[in-house]
Amino acid sequence: MKKVNLEQKLSLFSSHWDPHVVADYNGNDIMVVKFQGEFPFHKHDDSDDFFLVLEGEVTLDQDGGESIVLGQGELCVIPKGVVHRPRAETEAKVLLIEPQGLPNTGDASTAAAKPRI
Repeated sequence: MKKVNLEQKLSLFSSHWDPHVVADYNGNDIMVVKFQGEFPFHKHDDSDDFFLVLEGEVTLDQDGGESIVLGQGELCVIPKGVVHRPRAETEAKVLLIEPQGLPNTGDASTAAAKPRI
């Protein structure tokens, strides 16, 4: 067992759209990331996408659907196969949960490295 301080982990980097693994859970990566600007539209064919806003505000756009705005303490699960993009006008801090090895863009050729911190 190991305690993880998310605020401390988030202080270790300043980059945006660069998820960092802070723990493992049943074959999943638990990650923290900072959002600012727009991420490209993408989808995950084999997995849902989990977002929990720790600080700030994040808009989740659906291709051809309504957008969802999440504030601090709010979460959303995007079902697998749904084309979506997160965006944030000002910096937001977010916790993500994804199966280990899943590319954050749904495509390994464009995915972030997901270093462990």
